Amino acid sequence: MVNSRPILFVIGLVLSKIALFMYVPTLVSFFTGTGGFLEFGKSVLITHSAAFICLSVGRTRRFRLSVRDMFLITTLVWTIASAFAALPFVFINHISFTDAYFETMSGITTTGSTVLSGLDNMAPSILLWRSTLQWLGGIGFIVMAVAILPMLNVGGMRLFQTESSDWSDKSAPRAKTVAKNIVIVYLSLTAVCFIGYLITGMSTFDALNHAFTTLSTGGYSTSDGSMNHFSNGAHWVGTIFMFLGGLPFLLFVTAMKKKTLSALIYDAQVRGFTYLFLASSLVVTAWLQYHNGYSFADAIRVSMFNIVSVVTTTGYGLDDFTAWGALPTVLFAFLMLTGACSGSTAGGIKIFRFQIAMTLLDKQMMRLIHPSGVFVQRYNNRPVNDDIVRSVVAFAITFFVTIILIAASLAAMGLDPVTSISGAVTAVANVGPGMGEVIGPTGNFATLPDTAKWILSFGMLMGRLEILTILVLFFPPFWKS
Repeated sequence: MVNSRPILFVIGLVLSKIALFMYVPTLVSFFTGTGGFLEFGKSVLITHSAAFICLSVGRTRRFRLSVRDMFLITTLVWTIASAFAALPFVFINHISFTDAYFETMSGITTTGSTVLSGLDNMAPSILLWRSTLQWLGGIGFIVMAVAILPMLNVGGMRLFQTESSDWSDKSAPRAKTVAKNIVIVYLSLTAVCFIGYLITGMSTFDALNHAFTTLSTGGYSTSDGSMNHFSNGAHWVGTIFMFLGGLPFLLFVTAMKKKTLSALIYDAQVRGFTYLFLASSLVVTAWLQYHNGYSFADAIRVSMFNIVSVVTTTGYGLDDFTAWGALPTVLFAFLMLTGACSGSTAGGIKIFRFQIAMTLLDKQMMRLIHPSGVFVQRYNNRPVNDDIVRSVVAFAITFFVTIILIAASLAAMGLDPVTSISGAVTAVANVGPGMGEVIGPTGNFATLPDTAKWILSFGMLMGRLEILTILVLFFPPFWKS
């Protein structure tokens, strides 16, 4: 049986935190007189009331959660939190709940797809709320990837299991310390990013919003022109902190504790991500110089920004890369799927899964050469057991099957192939913009049918929670005692 009372209690805790964070844009709207005070106040009241009910009903002396409860909580928390966090969009922007839920799910999963336009003239309170959702979603996923998913063995995440993944009575204090240190690192990097944007000429408000959405690799901006609206210096700050947002935050904690960067420098996943970023940037830089007439300075800036934006699934817009030619378009399509490092704020397949696949290929080739040989598959100087390999393979299969099913569903609604396929990819990989005239870097998702928006919202959640976490809920044995 499912332990409903502890689950309700956890949902209540999350909703209470969502309500608390709503106070910030509420105060902004009150002191600036720019609108949204009453609407945010109403949203706070509704969310606090729901949190109080869940906490009251769910309160119990014996608080124990099984693995099945953890799977259910992980999905319900993100689903229900998005529903209540969508209320300000309904009340202030006067959009349908479908559009508001899509915008919120995109924000809290740090996807960055949007149905809103006219951002330059929008109320500061709602712009800040969009950015806050992405910032909260980023830290929420980091903690989940470090502490919950390895314990549930989702998608090969057990490979990164540490004491921070063990919430038993014995290890809980150490796990809480690690979570606290991750939050400190996240806050510190956000603050430095904020200062960097200020130095490049952004206003305080723009710098704060973009610091939130850069480090969380979310991609929401305060302008319809996205990062095109700001200086070249801001582009370089964005490039640096999007890259940092794509690194494993647990390694930042290790580096902080040991006061050395060796944990980051020698990690296989970090090195793979860095090599991919640099190699792709050089290829696109050369292409822009020789085929599109860019100067070297502009080519390297634009290529590095766009590549790190896509590979970390941030989704900031800076030029329409789909207009650069065939090679960059194909490369960006691949990078959309790739993602950055596990334990970061980025989405996608993640670098480590490609690396695991390569070690498996190497092992298989060696067996073909030496049929009687015994070969141990290793990653980051650690042996990789068959359980992890099976989990990685299962994730890869379900990842692509999910994209195919969503793309087919969108095509069945009459959407063109480019919109259908890129929409499915950008949702499941949590990238943000798709390709084509409708949902490309210069468009948005507002014109899509409501059914398509709900399907894409579900795709965003699937991708953010590593797919298998949700898929297991539809498996009949899950619900059997």
